Amino acid sequence: MSWALLSVFVPTFFFVSVTPGMCMTLAMTLGMSIGVKRALWMMLGELTGVGLVAALSAAGVAALLLNYPAVFTVFKYAGGVYLFYLGIQMWLSKGKMALKNAEDGPAATRTQLIAQGFITAIANPKGWAFFVALLPPFIDAAKPLATQLASLITIILTLEFSCLLIYASGGRTLRSLLMQSGNVRIMNRIAGTLMAGVGLWLAFG
Repeated sequence: MSWALLSVFVPTFFFVSVTPGMCMTLAMTLGMSIGVKRALWMMLGELTGVGLVAALSAAGVAALLLNYPAVFTVFKYAGGVYLFYLGIQMWLSKGKMALKNAEDGPAATRTQLIAQGFITAIANPKGWAFFVALLPPFIDAAKPLATQLASLITIILTLEFSCLLIYASGGRTLRSLLMQSGNVRIMNRIAGTLMAGVGLWLAFG
């Protein structure tokens, strides 16, 4: 890729990634409730989903899927209901994502966190439409497609991961402030409300 192309591509995708959305809100929520370190597992799933969406979009699969919105219905509603359920459980301080004492029950597993991030990434039709619209202008038909896609997707995932860390760290900072005053219940309710909001956003957005 030329420097001229990179000078446009990087700011464009960074701006899109850092803009508040479902995945960034989820990162902030988990950074607040379970900490940045454990939220990395959700980020792994989210980045896997984003990479898959980007690759399939560039391959033209997204064009077919976007013509048949019903394909997304199951993912959208199932994922949305699941996240909304987690949000309610957090609000009630009963969920695995909620901040609680060790004796209150098991924490969310790595697999659950990975699945949560992956589903959120692939179940959003707007994400598919975004890649379909923005990736083609940066692809040179005269050069090998695989090499270009590998480079572009690597840059996209690096930018996405940086933004996820920013949001998760912001959630951790908010958690620290609330914990200083002992407002664990307030923190769980804020995190739960955000999580439920992401669920509704995913299902009906």
